[in-house]
Amino acid sequence: MARVSFAAAGALAGRAAWAIVLAGSLALSGCIGSGSLLPPRKTSQPRPAVPVEPAYAAGAGVAEAPSGSPGGSTTIGSGPVKVALILPMTAPGQGAMVAQSMRNAAELALGEFQGSDITLLVKDDRGTPEGAQAAAQQALAEGAELVIGPLFAGSVQAAGQVARERGRPVIGFSTDASVATRGVYLLSFLVQEEVDRIVSFAAAQGRRSIAALIPETQYGRVAEVRLHQIAARQGIRIAAIERYQPGQPQAAVQRLAPVIGGSAPQADALFIPDSGDGLPAVAQALPMAGYDRLRVKPLGTGIWNEPRVLALPALQGGWFAAPDNRGFDAFAERYRARFNSDPIRLATLSYDAVTLAAALARMQGVQGFSDATLTNPAGFAGADGVFRFNPDGTNSRALTVQEIRGGAAVAISGAPRTLVTGN
Repeated sequence: MARVSFAAAGALAGRAAWAIVLAGSLALSGCIGSGSLLPPRKTSQPRPAVPVEPAYAAGAGVAEAPSGSPGGSTTIGSGPVKVALILPMTAPGQGAMVAQSMRNAAELALGEFQGSDITLLVKDDRGTPEGAQAAAQQALAEGAELVIGPLFAGSVQAAGQVARERGRPVIGFSTDASVATRGVYLLSFLVQEEVDRIVSFAAAQGRRSIAALIPETQYGRVAEVRLHQIAARQGIRIAAIERYQPGQPQAAVQRLAPVIGGSAPQADALFIPDSGDGLPAVAQALPMAGYDRLRVKPLGTGIWNEPRVLALPALQGGWFAAPDNRGFDAFAERYRARFNSDPIRLATLSYDAVTLAAALARMQGVQGFSDATLTNPAGFAGADGVFRFNPDGTNSRALTVQEIRGGAAVAISGAPRTLVTGN
């Protein structure tokens, strides 16, 4: 059967915010890395980086839920199909703020999908696996056919265990791929996909030898493993790898100097999977090692996509892989109009998950939540571009490649409109 666009379904349902594309019948224990969770500033600069599993400092205190926010169970919508939305509404640190923004995004999604067939059962997991387990049990007892969330790796794992025992799927937001499995799907920004995209692009541009500076973080370790895998597939030589404690790259940069410095460097690209917290120190150390960004191309991931990184002189001309900014910008404009505040960067994940659930329920009822439908290789088109759920619970995304020019990010390779099976 020909590919079906849910744009028509959205028109029948009201103003759906994005089209879902299907073929066929139709992320703190275990967290990866860190990133800014503050709402993006109203500026023409690219939005702050997507956090790769938010890292909340232990003992940072408990943030109160925003004024008027629900702390326990609430509902959004009134459709016959029940869907759970599990978020850390009263979690420590920034968790409550993150949860409120994601809840708002879910409300926006249902408001834009007029006449939705779903009711969201919003549950608070308090940011703990025990809370997630209890929230999932309560939601399933109330008739939830699908679980959206939780946010943290341990919570996704706990909720997933409960849901799988009842034969219900989970669409979680953790970026720790180790908690993904069939029936527990991650709708998040996975570092593995970004490493694949940027290294493949570099290879297509003739880069043949990569050096790497790897921060000693879980994010860095995951990125390094993926670098080895994709470099082997692309036939790229890894010239050298040096690791460093976050914020202390000087010794590692000096050890790498013979490979990336001088008039005849041994590498033609330098991969640095670090964020705006750590990259300023790296950028300051690189010139002391004789690094020439015109000879050795800087490469990064989506956590480069923030003003602090884009302003660094040593990284000008660098390439990084990230979702297309335009989808988030359009979403953020509608969000501000509805809630008079800025969304966090993760809010589109909640928006896309809820819109997907509403569209599938409209077309197929609860059968739309089957593994076969959710893992359809044609995938879906959301606010952050095309994505699909893989059978192992991870996802694949269509990502752009952006170049840093004069303190801004410019797309130099657009995100694919479709995902070919096997990509």
